[in-house]
Amino acid sequence: MLRTMLGEMPRQNNGLLEEAIERMSQTIQLLQREMEKNDDPSHDFRKLEIWTRGLVSSLDELEQSYYAACFFRKSVKAGFVDDMNIQEQSEYARYVYFYKNGFIRIFSILDKLGTVLNDMFDLHTSKVKAHYSYFTVLRQFDYLKNHQKLAEALIGIKNDYRSSLNVLRKRRNAEIHYMNAEMQDDLWQRHQGLHDKVELEDLDKHLDDLKQGLDMICKSLIAAYKYANELWAKKGMQV
Repeated sequence: MLRTMLGEMPRQNNGLLEEAIERMSQTIQLLQREMEKNDDPSHDFRKLEIWTRGLVSSLDELEQSYYAACFFRKSVKAGFVDDMNIQEQSEYARYVYFYKNGFIRIFSILDKLGTVLNDMFDLHTSKVKAHYSYFTVLRQFDYLKNHQKLAEALIGIKNDYRSSLNVLRKRRNAEIHYMNAEMQDDLWQRHQGLHDKVELEDLDKHLDDLKQGLDMICKSLIAAYKYANELWAKKGMQV
């Protein structure tokens, strides 16, 4: 959608994004097949289908936000906020909007995935913490020693992206709980020199962290849904 609005060609899925969507689509097909066979009286399969469709949409929206942030970043040339003309300020504002939308969506998707995993594998994480996060679910996997192959894969992915995730988490927390992330950057600089011009944050580094977050999301979804699909196939669930 955003590519069309920006005058670009529609996205062609490939790489990690393509595989993540394919794994989730396979799960949706498996669930639909079971509902056709058994009517799903408890609505458990229907619930997982809806949640999985939601994750597909959320992943699509995250990738679009990353793409749009990269698109508008290209128009930002000035090294200082004070040196921007009106047009460049507008482009920078659009970059900030989609960049922030991206890092907020990363943790939203992770928590949605945590909800799916908790339900899919009967982890009962809410007994440990009423309002749990994806990372609480990972600890619950480890505590229960259930589905260790999946737990090890997901924990390994989390650890591989620890640095970028920590950066994105701090900016997400600043945005949601304290102040806008870019305002925090400006405030820090004002403390260094009250009358100095505000230097622009490292946009390329921020976008690289966002791309790392997107890759982490894709790999986590691939691992989770591949494992679930293989587990259900062993139980006789076939598309």
